Amino acid sequence: MTPRFLLLTDVQEILNISSPQAYSLVRSGDLPAIQVGGRGQWRVEATELENYIQRQYEAARSRIPTEK
Repeated sequence: MTPRFLLLTDVQEILNISSPQAYSLVRSGDLPAIQVGGRGQWRVEATELENYIQRQYEAARSRIPTEK
C-alpha cells in the first residue's frame, strides 16, 4: 500500500533534487504541502506530487515548438 503522504526526503528522491530545491517548491506553493506535528514537518500528498509532475510535463510540452 502506497502511503498517502510523503516526506520531503521522499520528494527529493522521486524528483532527484536537493533538499533546498524540494523545500523551495513547497515554500513557493508550486508543490502543495501541509505541516504536521509539533515541529511542523512538511508532508506532501502523493496525488499532489503526481499533479505537480503532470503540470511540469504540460509546461515542457508548451515550450517545445510543434512541427507543422
